[in-house]
Amino acid sequence: MTLAETEVRPKKPQFALKTADVLLAEFDTAVGSEPAKSPAARMAVLGVVRQCLAEARKNAEAELLATSKGTRCAQNLSAAQDELITAVYRFAVTRVYPVDNPSGAETLALSAVGGYGRGTLAPGSDIDLLFILPYKQTPWGEQVTEYILYMLWDLGQKVGHAVRSVDECIRMARADMTVRTATLEARFLTGDRPLYDQLTRRFETEIMPRTGPEFIAAKMTERDERHRQMGNTRYVVEPNIKDGKGGLRDLNTLFWIGKYFYQVKTSQELVGKGVLSASEYRLFSRAEDFLWAVRCHLHFLTGRADEKLTFDVQPELAHRMGYAERMGMLGVERFMKRYFLVAKDVGDLTRIICASLEFHHAKDMDLVGRVLAPFRAGKSKIRGESDFVIDTGRLNLARPDVFEKDPVNLIRMFMVAGREELLFHPDAIQNIRKSLRLIDNALRNDARANAHFLTILTSPLSVERILRQMNESGVLGKFVPEFGKIVALMQFNMYHHYTVDEHLIRAVGVMAEIANGGLRKELPLTHELLPQLNDTRLLYVALFLHDIAKGRPEDHSIAGARIARKLCPRFGLTPAETDTVSWLIEYHLLMSEIAQARDIQDPETAKAFADVVQSPQRLALLMILTACDIRAVGPGTWTGWKGSLLRALYFATEPMLSGGHSQVSQSDRVEQACEALSGALDWPAADVETYLGRHYDHYWLRAEPELQVEHARMIRHADQSGQPFAGSIRVRGFEGITEISFYTPDHPRLLSLIAGACTMQDASIIGAQIFSTRDGRAIDTFRLRRSFTSDEDEKVRATRIIDTVKQLLQGKRSVLIDLGKASRHNKRLRPFTLPAQVSVSNAISEKFTVIEVSGLDRIGLLYALTREISDLSLTIGSAHIGTYGEKAVDVFYVTDLTGQKIHVKARQKRIHDALMSVFERPDERREEKKVVNG
Repeated sequence: MTLAETEVRPKKPQFALKTADVLLAEFDTAVGSEPAKSPAARMAVLGVVRQCLAEARKNAEAELLATSKGTRCAQNLSAAQDELITAVYRFAVTRVYPVDNPSGAETLALSAVGGYGRGTLAPGSDIDLLFILPYKQTPWGEQVTEYILYMLWDLGQKVGHAVRSVDECIRMARADMTVRTATLEARFLTGDRPLYDQLTRRFETEIMPRTGPEFIAAKMTERDERHRQMGNTRYVVEPNIKDGKGGLRDLNTLFWIGKYFYQVKTSQELVGKGVLSASEYRLFSRAEDFLWAVRCHLHFLTGRADEKLTFDVQPELAHRMGYAERMGMLGVERFMKRYFLVAKDVGDLTRIICASLEFHHAKDMDLVGRVLAPFRAGKSKIRGESDFVIDTGRLNLARPDVFEKDPVNLIRMFMVAGREELLFHPDAIQNIRKSLRLIDNALRNDARANAHFLTILTSPLSVERILRQMNESGVLGKFVPEFGKIVALMQFNMYHHYTVDEHLIRAVGVMAEIANGGLRKELPLTHELLPQLNDTRLLYVALFLHDIAKGRPEDHSIAGARIARKLCPRFGLTPAETDTVSWLIEYHLLMSEIAQARDIQDPETAKAFADVVQSPQRLALLMILTACDIRAVGPGTWTGWKGSLLRALYFATEPMLSGGHSQVSQSDRVEQACEALSGALDWPAADVETYLGRHYDHYWLRAEPELQVEHARMIRHADQSGQPFAGSIRVRGFEGITEISFYTPDHPRLLSLIAGACTMQDASIIGAQIFSTRDGRAIDTFRLRRSFTSDEDEKVRATRIIDTVKQLLQGKRSVLIDLGKASRHNKRLRPFTLPAQVSVSNAISEKFTVIEVSGLDRIGLLYALTREISDLSLTIGSAHIGTYGEKAVDVFYVTDLTGQKIHVKARQKRIHDALMSVFERPDERREEKKVVNG
């Protein structure tokens, strides 16, 4: 029996579908007496086809909403497309271009290929067609082909097509793997059936024999490259439903492999071939149905062929698919958790099928992944292990009853795999999955099992790989049920790039990379601190547990510390070690929050932080944990600037904990800073003395030494040239930031104008320092997140910002008008709602009142906030700008115009209410026609 003879056509939809015969009759009625070749006749046919397609899509969507059957929806759309194309083809060959006595060359077979060839279509899918010719193209064949294609194009459909003879199909399939795949998926639609059958017979006899390994290797290479381009993880929070890891394309790849290697037409036939068990086939079908439902809903929702589940569509998709808020989880979070669990199932199926092929049919290939041990036939013993063996280069069970006799082996096997640097044999993977029922409370509390797990968790050479394998197999979530609750859990925000379980595993992986000698340039202080720690094991445990309480209604840091106090003794940690780990988890966000949202140069910042940390050892542990946590959030989240802030906080705090801070008074620090600047400037002594006298003491305490030198040179150049306004640029490559400093007569709205100018140039502000001189000048430094690879491009943008600020001060430009033009950039923030919060505190700083503002980010937010602060007659000493996905956290150190804190409660309330109003009126006040000199 040939593939053509076993061909499976799309199932007929449950709703009434017009057949090609009915459509052909409707074409004739619509055309009436018009000549079939006339433009009027063509427009009449097009009208019938357009109405038919719209009705079919409307009915398919209604059935999808009613039943949630995604595969069925895709089949419905494919079946409707089949009838439509068949009717158009028949009208073309019998009415428009009839041939009374056709020659052998005047035949044509039309087949569907690609996803359409599999009998499934999404609403926005391309229509992939193969026009099969007996020999070469004839005028008749060209006319029919063009008629069909132009009809589909005029419908607005995206059509991928090829016109080839049978010989051309075979020749190209032999040389081109893409053409080979398309030919493999070809499905007869209409036309000359013997011509199509000739192609399939020749393909089966001339191409497929003895080329299975070659085809499979090519498909897996394509898959790996696609995964690499998509981020190489299935746990990104905005996944690609089609091409992402664990998406439909992965299922398609499995189908191609099965069809090519085993010569099957459906995935169900893989059960009979022994590749999938009945339960695994049901998993395949459920995954396929869910993914198709998501894809069809997405296309219907957006009206186009979108494949990425972006934040703005996720809530509506969740609603369409019936996911409501439950048990503290948003409906969108429940929907996305289901998606990631399905993606995980697809990964499991991929491993099962590829491993089966590799071990039973294609032993010269490595389809599962990188071979850690040499691939070799036969079994060999492992020294000191009686329950496990190396089987064809991979770890396998020595006997079928290894897990039943001692369930501890379910954990021990992963430890051995890490220690021996082995991948798992496919039979071992299946045995592990079948034995998950053995993981009960007795095993969880078994001292040997927990000792093995702690060894896994603290082995830097293998920990990330083994934890991920434990998670993929289901063992990790069963052995640590608290971890199981956050498997596939997504937080609906733009800050976190991965699901919670993937983030935790990656955080542990970052720690392992550091321990293995990596990231020395990115994390220099971490490498200095690591040898000083008494026990690095605590870092691995803390990183594994630090977000384990996510998804609960209470603060995850506090709940996580409580879970740690329960789990750490189980893992074999002492009471003192347990106390340290739980403390790290409870305060795992503190160092990052203080470093990014507080004035590190303010002595009160380090003092308050030291009061919480209390010991140099905990400070070092928290420093390393914070770095690992941030790096594991996602690509680009860790920057050199964040690293420099953490290092600055560490160096400001460490002397307090080691007893050396009180030896230097504030006046001594001012004197030292002045002496350092004097030594760095090649100026006459009198000029240096005059310059030093222009600054207040707090400038010397809070500005970095390098920045003081930059300011001095900028100011001297401006004064010598008689310019009232000047700017300077410093690109800091390691930190990933660009600093822009401004020197100008002081102005109540200067900070807001600079913020507006930065926004107008699409620059992201991450920090600002504001100083005034004794002679009424302002020295403001803004730190911008780097956007360009080239330093020159960074300088060009910085120069534009300086010019814009100058124009704003001169009244030549308006901030509000330009920001209004930028409002289109807010689209990604629309799905999110965040309550705004404003706090006004005098306890954080000895000199300043600290205002902390948080809420939904938007274009021009910093401009609006700083303008409001200016209207409140407040002076900003420093600003610390943080953006965490859709959430903005901006902190301002302010005084009144006399340099005093804000003590009056009524005025604090006015500040609070005024800044809250900024979030309540996101559209800036349009009645302000122009901003001239503030």
